Amino acid sequence: MVIVQICVGSSCHIKGSQDIVELLEKAVAEHHIEDEVILTGSFCIGKCNRVGVTVQVNDDVHVGVTIENFSEFFKNNILALVENERK
Repeated sequence: MVIVQICVGSSCHIKGSQDIVELLEKAVAEHHIEDEVILTGSFCIGKCNRVGVTVQVNDDVHVGVTIENFSEFFKNNILALVENERK
């Protein structure tokens, strides 16, 4: 199971955390991995960045997630883990 925590604290909220939440929900559904990924909100993860949203995937914290880099982030940090866990 891959656990994805999206920061919804004030700083990330201002930088578009709701957009990232919506993109994650859509991507998880499109790839039919709802049973393999848990999406959850989290107040400040403590790694604020000037650009983008902070997202924790299992124990790894990723800063600067934006609409523009979302596809690459999802592919490399969520899909890759799901596929690895299937092996």
